[in-house]
Amino acid sequence: MRLKIRRRAGRRAALLAVGAMTAGLLLTAPQQATAGPPNLLTNPGFETAGAPGADMPSCWSTSGWGDNDFTFATVADAHSGTKAMKVSLTRRVNGDRKALVTENTACAPAVTPGKQYDLSAWYKSNTPDVSVTVFRREAATGVWQYWTDLQNPPVSAGWARTEVRTPAVPPGTDKIAWGLSVYGVGTLTTDDYALEEVGAVPPQPTCSGTAEECAKGKWEVIPAKNPVRSMHAVVLKNGKVLLIAGSGNDIAQFNAGTFTSAVYNPANGSFRTVPTPVDMFCSGHVQLADGRVLVMSGNKGYPSADGKIGYQGLKDSYVFDPATETYTKTNDMNGGHWYPSATILGNGDVISFGGLKEDSTGNVTAEKFSAAQNKWLPMNEVNQTWSYWGLYPSMILMQDGRLFYSGSHTFGNNTPGTGSSVYDYAANTITDVPGLRNKDQRDESASVLLPPAQDQRVLTIGGGNNETNPAANRITDIIDLKKPSPAYTAGPDLPQGLVDTGAGKRPQSGAEGKMYVSAVLLPDGKVLETGGGLHDRADPVFEASFFDPVTNTYQAGLAADPIPRTYHSASFLMPDGRVMSVGDNPGNGTYNHNVSIYTPPYLFKGPRPQITSVIDTQWVYGDTQRITVDRPVAKAELIRPAAVTHSSDPNQRFVDLPMTVNGNNIDLGVTSNPSLAPPGWYMLFAVDANGIPSIATWVHLGGAPALAAAEERPAAHVHDFADKLGPAKEPVSDEEGAKRGSVPVAPSVAGCDRHYGTVSLCVPTRFPVEVKETTKARCDWLAAHQYPRRMKVNGSDPLRLDKDGDGYAC
Repeated sequence: MRLKIRRRAGRRAALLAVGAMTAGLLLTAPQQATAGPPNLLTNPGFETAGAPGADMPSCWSTSGWGDNDFTFATVADAHSGTKAMKVSLTRRVNGDRKALVTENTACAPAVTPGKQYDLSAWYKSNTPDVSVTVFRREAATGVWQYWTDLQNPPVSAGWARTEVRTPAVPPGTDKIAWGLSVYGVGTLTTDDYALEEVGAVPPQPTCSGTAEECAKGKWEVIPAKNPVRSMHAVVLKNGKVLLIAGSGNDIAQFNAGTFTSAVYNPANGSFRTVPTPVDMFCSGHVQLADGRVLVMSGNKGYPSADGKIGYQGLKDSYVFDPATETYTKTNDMNGGHWYPSATILGNGDVISFGGLKEDSTGNVTAEKFSAAQNKWLPMNEVNQTWSYWGLYPSMILMQDGRLFYSGSHTFGNNTPGTGSSVYDYAANTITDVPGLRNKDQRDESASVLLPPAQDQRVLTIGGGNNETNPAANRITDIIDLKKPSPAYTAGPDLPQGLVDTGAGKRPQSGAEGKMYVSAVLLPDGKVLETGGGLHDRADPVFEASFFDPVTNTYQAGLAADPIPRTYHSASFLMPDGRVMSVGDNPGNGTYNHNVSIYTPPYLFKGPRPQITSVIDTQWVYGDTQRITVDRPVAKAELIRPAAVTHSSDPNQRFVDLPMTVNGNNIDLGVTSNPSLAPPGWYMLFAVDANGIPSIATWVHLGGAPALAAAEERPAAHVHDFADKLGPAKEPVSDEEGAKRGSVPVAPSVAGCDRHYGTVSLCVPTRFPVEVKETTKARCDWLAAHQYPRRMKVNGSDPLRLDKDGDGYAC
């Protein structure tokens, strides 16, 4: 299998060479630098010796890590001059070795945040396990840290030139250092390094809309209505959108056995309803490597009318095929998981945690779906910590294969501990991570892996607590998982907008923020946050902003979606660069079927660049892929399509594609690390210097042969980040875990008092703090929020809503 992949990669390299030759530009021959001089490196050809006694040339240092046997040597077999650097690995368990620009003030070149730089070097190698690795220095602290791996130069017996353009330099960076890493057995010889600033000034954008549209973007409510009460949204590999309702939080539909889904086609604005086999209301879902959608669990039963029994989870699991638009049953999970997590791993497997079992207790077992076997594995084949992760815990795959629990979840307080943690499936350990503020008020917050995924930074936005029902907060926290001891640090407060608390819109004030917020990765590298509410299932907030990961700031005051988007809403990126928003299911049991489309300001800045050709849409890890564009672009990236519900999409990610620019031909470096970009279908965007994106081209990364090779081949990324975590939590013993099997969860976990009306209604267990604890004040609040005028009292009347004792509230 490994030989097959190498041959396939070699075929692509040949295609690239033919294309380059046709353009008069051969990669293994001298070529013009795409950025102008000067070369910012000192001693780029190793010609100046180091200080007396030094074993490396001036301004160069031996570097690397891990368990391997290696040699460094300065040799006479040079590309130019008299010296070159030779690095060999003769045994490798893990890690890498490299000659690196010395990380000091005299040798490491100064760089400017926000700028891009072209890195190039001449090399010879007999191993494909080589990468261009870059480190950066934080100006404020002087601390050096790993930044990114940019490119995997192919095997070359003769001298060849590798060239790659960096992403924009992160904020707070004043210097970078880099070199070519060897992370597999073999030999690499390098010479004639260069680092040059990209100095082209982009043309000024021209506004093609109104001044307000160019500054704030524009929302449009489309004529067609969503035909189903969708709880879940998945952007499919063909650009259509799967909207899953199940019973749609409607007990009448559940009792009738009426379960629905719909497929939206953006090409013609149509919806097609799809037969749905079980109640997938509040299931989990994730896109598999082949583009099918794995849907797990769902609703086996609604709470009882008196609230003594809570929601019950299904064991059932199905796969949705975008080609046939049908569901096919898989084997069952080991237990029910109403509100489960779903995270795809680097080998294509899926891991799932949390949720409620068939008896409404909290599920403590991890579940694993095997991509190779196309089934859920038996419990004894899955590592278990017997931990309860709550409902929809946000479990984000880190680039070393571990999982980061961000602290975002749905319903209830957070799990015990600091609120966030790193879970190592292979070692079966959980280690708390500090810094998340108000950890027990991050219910219905949103967490997102910031662009680019290579930076390994996570942003967590807002939230509240549906049990105590305070006003949602404005807190945002950011964590850099590359640091040795990662910890959340405070981010900027969420911008405020207008809120409707039942008496019309008013400006938010004080610490008011929002929960149920949507966070959408955009192709220009920003994050759109939109929608949300001030309280549990009530009081929509009309506000949208951009978060810029480069500056760690919000751009407030964007156009706001005119449709309320609180509980059971979703917003997601479309292949044309616009954002679609669906759903709103407040506590009064209604559902908003209006669909909104947001056109960001970047689409009002003038003509968009076009990807005019892609040599191959089937991509392999560590490959080089050539695209052609109709005009210069500043960056290209892969964005994994959305699979979102309840503010949660832990698989959403934006993977930077380092570029070698030869006019309108651009060679893209594809990561060799499946944990950075799990296998599957991605939207490929090219973006110009003004942030204007192309329409996406769909490409497939990985596939069964590539995954087999990825498991055999070492990964290029650096493993020694997040390596100074505190002690792991004491695991629950197998005996205790097997004995308890679950944790107790109150039937009121959804924040609803079931004594009133049908279970499709959610009368809050706790009213907002400003509502007096009187019958009149509570009934006035319910009336202002359009609850039914007379709701039947089911048994007792704990909220004292039935003042006259006629069996009906208010």
